Amino acid sequence: MNLSIIICSYNRASYISDALDSLYHQTAGLNAFEAIIVDNNSTDNTAEVFTQWKSKHSEGSFTYLTESKQGASFARNTGAAIAKGAWLCFMDDDAVATPDYVKNIIRHIGSKPEAVGFGGRIIPKYIPAEPKWMSYYVSSLVGNFDYAPSACAFEKGKYPLESNMIVKKDIYEQIGGFNINLPGVVGNLRIGGEGKELFYKIIALGHTIYYDPSICVHHVVEVKKLTAEYMYRVASGIGRGEKTRTLSISKGAYILKFVEYVLKLVVSIGLGTKYTLQGKPAKFWPVIQFRIDAMKGLLR
Repeated sequence: MNLSIIICSYNRASYISDALDSLYHQTAGLNAFEAIIVDNNSTDNTAEVFTQWKSKHSEGSFTYLTESKQGASFARNTGAAIAKGAWLCFMDDDAVATPDYVKNIIRHIGSKPEAVGFGGRIIPKYIPAEPKWMSYYVSSLVGNFDYAPSACAFEKGKYPLESNMIVKKDIYEQIGGFNINLPGVVGNLRIGGEGKELFYKIIALGHTIYYDPSICVHHVVEVKKLTAEYMYRVASGIGRGEKTRTLSISKGAYILKFVEYVLKLVVSIGLGTKYTLQGKPAKFWPVIQFRIDAMKGLLR
């Protein structure tokens, strides 16, 4: 077994079965991977749902465990610690892998013997439908990720998203796994950027990170949850994570990030204006609000 797929779950009882089903029916077969589900202090009936699912799906290797320390970085590190595969794949609990997901991961590993990390495409699955105010520039907040039409190396400063990323285990261990100072969601507070830092560390070792759109998952986005409060939490969490990450480097790095955020805010005004001129006024403010909220996170 060369691949361990780690799913960190928090209160996703409604969707975890779909994620597990998508893995159970992979064209590569159940002997091609193991799945590790890490329950990160769920307060719903996630554990019961898994138990019921497992009773009906006895084949394959699907392991369930808990991590009491809140935050995706803790949960991912816990899953990685018991993983048997030489490669670690991280997938969200509300994501659905395409049928050839594992097959394409294995193919990519075989075609890139020098690779130690790569990621794939993430397609939002809006329920019931994409809101009219959603735009390409805001959709990254709900996991939309379509870097390139064909397999390639990431350009400098670009990297996979956490909900669809694959890393060689020995490299993961070498850099210390995910930074627990960037835990992700803890209660109502988000401190993001854990995947970004992990890949930046890998790149600093001289490695190239790759992208392959055939390695694809569909990510559930419940429109009813896309409130101003939710979007603020996600966007400010990005800024909060960048504050933590850059200050750990130097004060100068933090100042440069502040300047970058100011420039992005200016650009967002132009983008919002462009949408309005195109007859899409609903997309105007969310683009700008994203950058304002990210800036607030960076400054707090």
